[in-house]
Amino acid sequence: MESPEKKTAQKESFSFKKRLKSFQYAGKGIEYMFRGEHNFRIHVVIALLVVIAGIWLSISTTEWLIIIICFGMVLAAETFNSSIEKLTDIASPEVKPEAGLVKDLAAGAVLILAIASAIIGLIIFIPKIIAII
Repeated sequence: MESPEKKTAQKESFSFKKRLKSFQYAGKGIEYMFRGEHNFRIHVVIALLVVIAGIWLSISTTEWLIIIICFGMVLAAETFNSSIEKLTDIASPEVKPEAGLVKDLAAGAVLILAIASAIIGLIIFIPKIIAII
């Protein structure tokens, strides 16, 4: 019988089928976020409004790249936050102050990114809005 160390040391051969399956699992996670997490949907709606504003105000390619990075970071952070909340609920089904703190810290990380992204959006959009007023 092989030891667990030897099994982990062996490289698994590449499997296109397994890679496709991993995309399926990721898709299920994104679908869950859309269906089950209100804050995720709020971020998506805000992102769509920003896209409309970006098209209307003809933001530059560099500005689009910055906006897209902000969207991705906020949505990913919201997904990490939801993951941490679910894992905390599993690990600590009873109410504990430490478990609450873990959830608060994860939510705080999302808020930090959302505020930073909003500030970036204001820096990009305010001068363009002022220019057309």
